[in-house]
Amino acid sequence: MRQEDHVKLVWHKPFEGVGRVRVLAWTCDCRAVVYELLQAGGQAFIRKTTQAEPTPKVKETHRWPIEEAHRVWHALLLGEMR
Repeated sequence: MRQEDHVKLVWHKPFEGVGRVRVLAWTCDCRAVVYELLQAGGQAFIRKTTQAEPTPKVKETHRWPIEEAHRVWHALLLGEMR
């Protein structure tokens, strides 16, 4: 649920240099916007996929230490960040 005083996340084009990525958590893909908490190389980030025709639009946050990424993830789910 979106909070009125939410913090705005900065979204970037996906970084192409990541080899293997582990999905730690995700939101339901039944929604127009799907979020994933991902881990790669000892850091974590959030990927946002907006379902759109003809292809989905994908954006990512910058990388954080894993614990900090978990805090941001929970804030995103609570509507404290967007």
